[in-house]
Amino acid sequence: MSYSVLIVDDHPANMKLVSFLLAKKGYAVSCASSAAAAIERLETSIPSAILLDLQMPDIDGFSLARRLKADPRTRHIALLAVTAYAMIGDERRAREAGCDGYVTKPIDTRALPGIVAALIEDRARR
Repeated sequence: MSYSVLIVDDHPANMKLVSFLLAKKGYAVSCASSAAAAIERLETSIPSAILLDLQMPDIDGFSLARRLKADPRTRHIALLAVTAYAMIGDERRAREAGCDGYVTKPIDTRALPGIVAALIEDRARR
């Protein structure tokens, strides 16, 4: 089974790296450079997982995660918070907002595909 992943990140280099890593493992990858663009994309396509940058200029990842988990159309999507600014309490805040996992940048390129796979499988079992 092929899974789809939406990467939401306002830094093109981060999107390119993560997109490459996941596409190489067989994921169908799409990207959005803002939370607003992600919301628009979700109107027509629901991915298996969303990798969500927590620090974005329009709507932050915490707010987007809460919005997605409150919507019956998107609440089943596996959410992985991704951040470069790991402050004390951010992982707890991300999980309280509805994120199923949390990784910090720089991303461990060897571990990321396995983390995404485990999150998708876990959400599918629920």
